[in-house]
Amino acid sequence: MVRQVEFTLKPRTRGFHLITQEVMSHLPELPETGLLHLFIKHTSCALSINENYDPSVRNDMERIYNNLVKENQAYYTHVDEGPDDMPSHAKCSLTGVSLTIPVTSGRLNLGTWQGIYLCEFRDYGGARRIVASILG
Repeated sequence: MVRQVEFTLKPRTRGFHLITQEVMSHLPELPETGLLHLFIKHTSCALSINENYDPSVRNDMERIYNNLVKENQAYYTHVDEGPDDMPSHAKCSLTGVSLTIPVTSGRLNLGTWQGIYLCEFRDYGGARRIVASILG
């Protein structure tokens, strides 16, 4: 059986945000075993799984991404929406717009220190839409 829900995350500023609990609050009861697939419907943010305990990881990830893909580069031609727009598209492509997480015993089967991140690459991206497909 496949169930699908679509929901909106609260708006966040640029950065890497732990959203595991917010995602879970929008989901129906999970099956005993199966998969959760998350898809974010935007091209200037991404989803990732990473450290869920130490917030310094999220700060460091922001610094790493800003160092990898810099704003205001002379070769950018897509510049009408501000200096954070083209870099946000590149960062999105590097990271990805979907995750698939196993479900075991009715719970997400994440590692002890893993959590779901919203990687917000715009200074203010606004509310973000996610489609969650639950298989099982």
